[in-house]
Amino acid sequence: MSRHIRKLQGIVREIIKTNEIKEDKEGNKWRKCIFIVEIIGFSKRTPNEKLPEKLKGAKVKVIRWCCFDWHYKIGVRTTLTHEETEAVLRGKLDLTHI
Repeated sequence: MSRHIRKLQGIVREIIKTNEIKEDKEGNKWRKCIFIVEIIGFSKRTPNEKLPEKLKGAKVKVIRWCCFDWHYKIGVRTTLTHEETEAVLRGKLDLTHI
């Protein structure tokens, strides 16, 4: 039996840069950022899911690591991970500590 994986999508409304930076093997510097994401619904791969009314338009804080200029775009769609999605569905909107 396959497990049903749900993923929420949202629009990036704000990006807060932190001072935490990591360098990868290629020498790229990755900055830890807090993305403020406005929830708009489930991804198209979960068409039978209905977003609870209380979560429509909810603003969620998630951690993302950014390196290149295109990582910092505002107004673009982003998909939450399965773990982030399940936390939001349980009512947790600040995911910066998971």
